[in-house]
Amino acid sequence: MSGRVTLVGGGPGREDLLTVAAVRALAGAEVVLYDRLAPHEHLAELAPRAELVDVGKRPGHHAIPQHEIERLLVEHALAGRRVVRLKGGDPYVLGRGGEELAACRAAGIPVDVVPGVTSAVAVPGAAGIPLTHRGISCMFTVVSGHAPLSDAELGHLAGLGGTIVVLMGMTTLPATAAGLVRAGMAAGTPVAIVERGFQAGQRTTVAELGDVVARAAAVRAASPAIIVIGEVVRLAAGGDGAAREVMQRAAGLGASP
Repeated sequence: MSGRVTLVGGGPGREDLLTVAAVRALAGAEVVLYDRLAPHEHLAELAPRAELVDVGKRPGHHAIPQHEIERLLVEHALAGRRVVRLKGGDPYVLGRGGEELAACRAAGIPVDVVPGVTSAVAVPGAAGIPLTHRGISCMFTVVSGHAPLSDAELGHLAGLGGTIVVLMGMTTLPATAAGLVRAGMAAGTPVAIVERGFQAGQRTTVAELGDVVARAAAVRAASPAIIVIGEVVRLAAGGDGAAREVMQRAAGLGASP
């Protein structure tokens, strides 16, 4: 008799941001395949009866390739085990949850999905950056920075407006910043790099699009990090005059003298 697989979104990395459904799935698991950005420090307590398998990928180093992760999911489930695939963020937001779902379904294995808090929204929020704000941004776009964006994609982003959130984008930041300016986005557009969201040492670096690469190099910004591009970044300035001016404009009160 075959088991089943549950794809669990672990949120942005802090255990208290796991959903109730995620905690229940882990408590009943017999095997847990977990990522490095998923909350795993106390995984043995959350999944006390489970075999724990680290399948985490690191930038430039995939110790266990994706096809092998899918094979392990299928193998354990066909052996009758309850398998949890614990992923960072949400399983379907720039993760490979869809591929894992397809692999399990192709093998006839039932799959449940537990959504997770995506870092695309949660980490900017932790840094005080609302992705939308009345009068400033009525939309946000989440893009992968794993590979450089094409000129067409950069053109669409520059023309769309709103807020841009880039995941896995530190390596390609030079190409992204230069490409957006080339596509017509103002070089003075504010950018925030939020490193290690919800972890010890969380840090936010704010710069303008035209000089963000130099600023990132100067402070040695590194992954894991979320990059936020847009006027909402000014709202994280905590009492700074520019932030007050933007908020007053949004409220229709006019700029402060």
